[in-house]
Amino acid sequence: MLRAERRGNVLVLTLDRPERLNAAPPELFDRIGEALAERDDARAVLLAGEGRAFCSGADISGADVGPETVRRALVDHFNPLFLMLAELPIPVVSAVRGAAAGIGCSLALAADFCVASENAYFLHAFVNIGMVPDGGASWMLPRLIGRARAAEMMLLGERVPAGRALDWGMIHKVVADEALDAEALALAERLAAGPSVALGLMRRALHAGLEGDYATALSREAEDQRAARATQDGEEGGRAFFEKRPPRFQGR
Repeated sequence: MLRAERRGNVLVLTLDRPERLNAAPPELFDRIGEALAERDDARAVLLAGEGRAFCSGADISGADVGPETVRRALVDHFNPLFLMLAELPIPVVSAVRGAAAGIGCSLALAADFCVASENAYFLHAFVNIGMVPDGGASWMLPRLIGRARAAEMMLLGERVPAGRALDWGMIHKVVADEALDAEALALAERLAAGPSVALGLMRRALHAGLEGDYATALSREAEDQRAARATQDGEEGGRAFFEKRPPRFQGR
């Protein structure tokens, strides 16, 4: 269901239900959360999907899938993972091939960097079944692409191909299908080689900055700058600058 492996300092988490286009039962998101909690000294995370899709959406199957079942799946399983990703102190990259639909679209876009293959597409088609987008889509999409395009994506329920997603500013990069895995891993490795504490402070500040005012952002930056400067990587960065050499960050 989930394959977890280390590639150097990168924790690679691969959704592994290719026969279902990696449709995600609630337990799959639980497994992702457990893998993140046990990440040890990993300094970046790469989220990927096995086969020809990233994730085709949630898989809440069974004879009785009523309103409360759907709500509990979100509250008890899916939503905690999104909150955990938001608070993670290390960067996250997603590699999207094929469909990133429903909760899978939200998962792909919850990463700091989404790298997509040319055949990837992003979809919230809940309108077609009389339901609403989830996984934080109503918060995430307007901030990524603006209200008008978010409305287009949510209310019309049409596919957004990778190229259009890039033009909209929804994702980081589009690459050839055969290059996706290597490109996404290279980006995750680049982030993993960076000053981990500072990167964690940056990603949390970005989330906070979406909600706070200017004065609060300035104050937070001052506190974060003090915290970053006190790290070993902060010391190393300063020495490297004055010695005119590339810094050697250790993630501490």
